[in-house]
Amino acid sequence: MNAVFITGGKQYRVAEGDSLKVERLQADEGSVVDFDTVLLLSDGENVKVGAPYVDGGRISATVKAHGKHDKVKIVKFKRRKGYLRQKGHRQQYTELEITGIAGGA
Repeated sequence: MNAVFITGGKQYRVAEGDSLKVERLQADEGSVVDFDTVLLLSDGENVKVGAPYVDGGRISATVKAHGKHDKVKIVKFKRRKGYLRQKGHRQQYTELEITGIAGGA
């Protein structure tokens, strides 16, 4: 069974057993997180599309770890003017493992 859900302002397509990195969630490692903002459920033949969300659709996931992505460098530069500004950013993430998709398609 496949599903599409929203978290952190982004949409993710998942199946049971998948691992993915999403925007940082306030949850402890090893805890179970449920998502009820399911946009689409599919079992291969039947497809259920929400308007905007699927009624009774729920995705369960286990928090595996928290971390930070690689550093992104931001550079502003104007040649021959002595202007150079540098910044860096590391986005935090939560790694999830999808354990269950419910809602029936």
